[in-house]
Amino acid sequence: MTPDPHKTWDEPMSIPLSFNQEFLCMFDQGDEEGPFGPLYNIVGGWRITGKIDTEALQGALNDVVARHEALRTTVVRTPGEQRQEIRPPLPVSLAVREIPEPDPALRDRRAEELLIELEGGRYGVTELPLMRAVLGRFDEEDAVLVLVVHHTAADEVSMQLIIRDLGVLYARRRGHDAGELPEATPFRDFAVWERERYAPTAEVKARAYWREQLAGATITGVPSDHLKSAGVPKTTSVHRFLVDAELTSAALAVAKETRSSAFMVLLAAYKVFLNERVGATDVAVPTMASGRGPARFQNTVGAFFNFVPLRTDLSGAATFREVVERTRATCLKAYGNFLPFGQVVAEAPASAASFAADDLGVVAFQVFQFPALESEEAGDLRISEIRRRLLSQDVSTDIPDGVMFQLDIDPLSGEMLGHLGFNTNLFREATMREFAAGFVRVLARTVTTPDAPLEPAS
Repeated sequence: MTPDPHKTWDEPMSIPLSFNQEFLCMFDQGDEEGPFGPLYNIVGGWRITGKIDTEALQGALNDVVARHEALRTTVVRTPGEQRQEIRPPLPVSLAVREIPEPDPALRDRRAEELLIELEGGRYGVTELPLMRAVLGRFDEEDAVLVLVVHHTAADEVSMQLIIRDLGVLYARRRGHDAGELPEATPFRDFAVWERERYAPTAEVKARAYWREQLAGATITGVPSDHLKSAGVPKTTSVHRFLVDAELTSAALAVAKETRSSAFMVLLAAYKVFLNERVGATDVAVPTMASGRGPARFQNTVGAFFNFVPLRTDLSGAATFREVVERTRATCLKAYGNFLPFGQVVAEAPASAASFAADDLGVVAFQVFQFPALESEEAGDLRISEIRRRLLSQDVSTDIPDGVMFQLDIDPLSGEMLGHLGFNTNLFREATMREFAAGFVRVLARTVTTPDAPLEPAS
């Protein structure tokens, strides 16, 4: 039976893990490393215009934690006793900094530098709540708010929900009529639903799909600069780059012509790039997809993200347009057969062999498109998300193993912002710079001449 969401308690409430939490436990390296380590965080930044009432902000942050129990949940990882424990609400740590930057033209860079600093910070997974905030004030009417949330408690969608709820709750505390927030179903309800829906005894047609789709396949790995066994110290660095507006427009035009999403077209170009780089025609690329399930969980904060391996056979493809068509078909079938990644691997164990390979790194591929709404009101404040990131960084939030390749499409500039996060125990920065430049070259060749013959892999 699902616990009463309105229950109050003095002792922790124990709930079964979600499948994603259970999957993260497979990579557990203790409280100092891996997905339960102090660097495995998701960080968001927002510019705030208007005079901020810090007492109301503190109260609203505390209200968010009370509303979303994932932010006050610990994962017990003892073998045989794995579970999530939900704790009573605690105050959020809010640090206020004065940032002396009188030149408004330089404040965007200072805001990004603050984000970089906080992304390299260490925040223990046992330090509840799993969200903390830093308010950097340029002056009385201009500030940047940074929220740091442990990634076991939130995903990208969750960060959007948190800032939406924070704005409404702040406005209420300031005496404004901010309307009602939609009901937030507790994350524990999702864990219970998921365990029933994908129980080993449940009939799930997607299992047969993935067993057949990944038969004989291995997620495509990229040769690394360092062997994992070499023991090179690990950090996660980020290389950032721009894709110009003309090339971005060409990619979007191909998407429109082929009735594809921008993700499908950019993934197709990435598959061509991998084909040329590693010589593989059977290309399986993992992406991160939302695993939120039914509509009642759309306003729930939690770590819902799911690994989805997208396998496409490029052999015999004469043109890029044909690769797009094949990639589109791959994506539609994969998203129509959702299955938690741990169960995908159970159906096709060999597909995950690249993760264990000593000389390979797995690259996950994502594409985001900025929301059309650039800012929203929170009582007497305006909040705008900081998405335009241009500075590379030596230390960032952790990627447990491999590389995260992300493209953000910015409708204001018409450009794409490239983010290549990588483990330094696997790859050198120079390799990642060349990797990004090589992808952009392939993208330029394919989306501008989608019907030209494809170049053979070298």
